[in-house]
Amino acid sequence: MTNHDETATVRPLTLAWVGRHLEAGERIVEAEALHGGITAEMRRLIIGTRDGGTRDLVLRSYVDPFHMENAEDGLMREAGALTLLAGTAVPAPSLVAVDPTAAQCAYPSLLMTHLAGRTVLADRGVEARVRLLARQLVAIHAVHPAERPRAYTTLTTADTVVVPKGADAAVWAAAIEVIRGFAPPYEGRFLHRDFQPGNVLFDVSPSHPEGARITGVVDWAGPSWGPADLDVAHCSVNLALLHGPAWGLRFAEAYEEADGVLAASASERRYWRVRDALAASEEVRSVSQPWREAGRTELTTRAVEERLDAYVTALMDAPG
Repeated sequence: MTNHDETATVRPLTLAWVGRHLEAGERIVEAEALHGGITAEMRRLIIGTRDGGTRDLVLRSYVDPFHMENAEDGLMREAGALTLLAGTAVPAPSLVAVDPTAAQCAYPSLLMTHLAGRTVLADRGVEARVRLLARQLVAIHAVHPAERPRAYTTLTTADTVVVPKGADAAVWAAAIEVIRGFAPPYEGRFLHRDFQPGNVLFDVSPSHPEGARITGVVDWAGPSWGPADLDVAHCSVNLALLHGPAWGLRFAEAYEEADGVLAASASERRYWRVRDALAASEEVRSVSQPWREAGRTELTTRAVEERLDAYVTALMDAPG
């Protein structure tokens, strides 16, 4: 086996485990690092087939001790989600094998099929992609699992919010007060829980970005049961940070235009949007770094903080 680069090295125990899950006559011929992940190491494995061709698999391994504590839970939840989504209208990878406790691998790992397409983070063509993202999220929320996944967990508290430097203290104090109260009642839906442009693959021509189509939704480590508003809020804040606050506000509109159903009152909708926006305040550095590595070099930590501040202000200025 050859490596596309040094960072793509796969440990011998893990290679042997992958080999046991290949078809007869197949072998691993190359490994390539996939960039953009935050919690796990991602590898694209090129598999040589019996007929002389190739096919691709993706290997997710938790190698960082900080994230390994939750590896078993995340891998089992992802394995369950991929099994659930097989045959639905959601284009997710197919599960090949999982070793959540590293019983056979060097590290806790999951092996799945590779989906065609690529993530697209550029500003050009964003309007078309926002509509596609909204329709895809409606399809995810329409999935009815026989057994509900665990209830959603929140990603921040009123006491852990990080107010950006130079932000309007009064606006942020008011936003923090919004999430101090009890969560509004909601009708539960199947949630991705990290649905955002970095976890959606597109088939798109550089010369015709408006003709994009979605080919896959990935990173199913946190499927949950909760309000549709929460997934919408999470994608909204990512769009706001990537493309500007107006696109964060636009996404909720696009979701409803795609027949998605959100909370009944403006105050309830604000609660979920503000909650996820404030959660982003604690992750600006870790979120913006993969974006810069993907080519959005202008999205410095400071630039993203300024966009987050503008988005939170817009949410607090909206009626409700």
